[in-house]
Amino acid sequence: MDYLRTLGSAAVSTLVQKSGLNLPFSLGPKVASFENRTVWSLYDGTKRDDSSPVSVFEFEANTPAKKNLLPLAKNALRKLRTIRHPDVLKFMEVVETDATIHIMTERVRPLGPAITEWQSKSAQEREAWLIWGLHRVSVALTFLNDSASSTHGNVRVDSIFISASGEWKLGGFDVLSNPKDDAAVLYSLGGMLPDASMYSPPEVKKGGYSSLKELPISAADAYGLGLLIHFAFNPNQPVPATAQPPHPPPTAASRGAIPISIFPSYKKLLNPNPKARLSPAHFLNLGMSQTAGEGSGFFATNRLVIVCAGLDNFNLASESEKATLLRSLKESASSFPSEFASYKVLPALVSALEFGGASAASIVPLVLQFGKNVPPEDYSSVILSHLVKLYASPDRGIRMVLLEHLPEYADKLDKKTVSDKIWPNLQTGFGDTVAIIREATIKSIILLSDKFNERIMNNDLLRHLARMQADPEASIRTNTCILIGRLGPSLGYNTKRKVLVPAFARALKDPFVHARVAGLMAFMATIDCFDIEDVASKVIPNMSFTLVDKEKLVRDQAFKAMELFVKKLEEHAATMPETVPTIENEMPQVQINGSSPNALVNSAAGAAGALAGWAISSLGKQLASGTLQSSVASTIGTSIDRPTSAPAANVGSAPNPSSTSTLSGFRGGPVGMPLTPTLSSVTGPTRALTSASKGKGMQLGATKVPASVSSASDWAEEAAAELDASTSTATNPWGNDDLMDVNADEDDWSAFETAPLATASEPTDFGFGNVRSPDPWSAPAPAAPPPKPLVAPQPRLSTAPRMVSPLTSPRPASAARSITPSDSGKADAASPAGPSAPSTAGMSKEEKAAEMARRKEERKQRIAALKEQKKAKS
Repeated sequence: MDYLRTLGSAAVSTLVQKSGLNLPFSLGPKVASFENRTVWSLYDGTKRDDSSPVSVFEFEANTPAKKNLLPLAKNALRKLRTIRHPDVLKFMEVVETDATIHIMTERVRPLGPAITEWQSKSAQEREAWLIWGLHRVSVALTFLNDSASSTHGNVRVDSIFISASGEWKLGGFDVLSNPKDDAAVLYSLGGMLPDASMYSPPEVKKGGYSSLKELPISAADAYGLGLLIHFAFNPNQPVPATAQPPHPPPTAASRGAIPISIFPSYKKLLNPNPKARLSPAHFLNLGMSQTAGEGSGFFATNRLVIVCAGLDNFNLASESEKATLLRSLKESASSFPSEFASYKVLPALVSALEFGGASAASIVPLVLQFGKNVPPEDYSSVILSHLVKLYASPDRGIRMVLLEHLPEYADKLDKKTVSDKIWPNLQTGFGDTVAIIREATIKSIILLSDKFNERIMNNDLLRHLARMQADPEASIRTNTCILIGRLGPSLGYNTKRKVLVPAFARALKDPFVHARVAGLMAFMATIDCFDIEDVASKVIPNMSFTLVDKEKLVRDQAFKAMELFVKKLEEHAATMPETVPTIENEMPQVQINGSSPNALVNSAAGAAGALAGWAISSLGKQLASGTLQSSVASTIGTSIDRPTSAPAANVGSAPNPSSTSTLSGFRGGPVGMPLTPTLSSVTGPTRALTSASKGKGMQLGATKVPASVSSASDWAEEAAAELDASTSTATNPWGNDDLMDVNADEDDWSAFETAPLATASEPTDFGFGNVRSPDPWSAPAPAAPPPKPLVAPQPRLSTAPRMVSPLTSPRPASAARSITPSDSGKADAASPAGPSAPSTAGMSKEEKAAEMARRKEERKQRIAALKEQKKAKS
């Protein structure tokens, strides 16, 4: 049925638009309960301009019977358009054709169904509501009879409507007429109304409607008002007996639910004698009078009537009268009809707020209380729009009450309203001279923070809070710290890192105990806002001094906070590797004072000793490991046919470029000459025997690498003999084989141009002096010719992979110790003093071959002597 009604209303709109008319409304569903009750059909509609709800009364002269009623419809239109009163149905627009009339009014609903709905309410609430409605009808009838000098002539339930605010509105102006009007329809067409005989007074039933011209204007309306009272309080009862001839007076048994205070006046309204009948104006006066004796004051004591009268005159009332009304509203707010509270009381209170004054602070709580029943879709326009305007008021009382009740409406505010309209006025509270306003402003921020934009949250607000941390009031400083802690997770990443630690650290230095506690709790609440590095480097250091705070409350909280952050660090540390993987040529793992690298120092003295020995032991170990490799590499080979200072033949590959570093300025070589040794890894195997790079010719340990290895047994034999000799005699810890003659090599640089790179060893000087030792096996060298100009070679790197000999292995760390300045002299003294080896610089090829053969033979003899010496001792 609803679909058919909607379809029918749409069809009506289509037909009207096809006729060339532009409807100012859109028809909605038809109100079925009003159908066939009057000459009109009622529709719920929507105004096209602003989509506000309206009601549309439709009359169609589509049948001969309806055409006869067209004068009544046109009379209703004419009277409704000209008569304006708060208790009369509000006319808005009309669309009229020859056969149809559409009247647009405020949104209303028929009274009949509303009375039925109120049957479920308590008797007291229903009675108060009905008396209030009868008061509004009486006021409207008094206006029509006295001010308009007209007779309504159609007072019944179907002529009264209820507005959105719950107020009764008088309509049904079909036969409203002025006796002096020549076009009056009441006296000629009154009998054409539906059920006219049921509601007509006795004089009409006896002499027709024309007889009303000779009677008081209010006579017919007074009788209709009496019948209205009967049907309002007794909707399920038939017409009272007094309405039928011989029109006996109403008895007490026929009173039904009519209040006793109204019943005497009710009987007078139904008096069969029109001249003795009580008029609506007299009925209104009796109801508003409290001194007329029994049967009076029924309107004056009605709380809804009192509230309406007080709201209508609120701006003119004295402060005491305003306070009395507001107190009455607060006490009886729950008993008001929902539509009355939302659309009658609430708009009146909001209107009163615009004038401000001392009562504004008392009105805002009532506005929020009555606004609870407003539908969510209307809350913004009915409540919020007015409250937002109040933030611009300079009245501190209004601002304070707005902030105190902010939790009741904060969730209904949208982001644009908060950022554009509330925040510009709200931020003035931070600088208010009254401390209570500043504190209330701080407390309100957390309710609105999720509606701030990025600029306000990460910039403007934090600037105000920074000033609030220096407020003279301790409670404000404490609440500011708490607020920052609650806002922490909402701040941007960079803002967190810049703001949180300084803000909380500032609170920890506050002289107020609870401010310091709040700072510690804020740190704990925002633990997830800090990076693990910031926890270790910023948070814990800034909290640590509170562990010895003068107040126990602060100390206890500090230990809890410290425990929480340390636990987080421990959990993170458990996921970290024990050490960073060692990359070749990086600083080696260091043992401090002989302890394990992973050992923990448990005392201050142990820590001091460990720190004192770290640099020397780590550097010395690096030197020792390089020397070890140089010594081992120098013992390989049986014979070579090349200059002593030339590198071996290319049997290996170039070292990894990442394993080299440039060292310059050492005292062991020529001043200003860059020295580029290849530093060996501490824990890895020794490098390949030879290298193809020419640019490494100045590397230490490259002077004695043989061109080839004769056999594994020869190498092992020679190495064992040399090791035994080194342990049995106090020899040079750098090894007794030939060291490179740096000065001589300057004259023989051409050999490095063609020779491959030998294995690397450590440089001879790390700032401790020259540690070179002479070769005791070398013969005296002839005088070298003047050195030739030194030409720096251009390094040539090989792409061949580095080869590691399986025969070489690092010597034990105890056998290779870096030379200290005190040890260098001992080493030189312990070395046997032999003739120095002649330099090969300037020799021909044949001479160099002979010299190398001679050195080889001397070396074999030396090894044999060492073996014999060992056997003799054993």
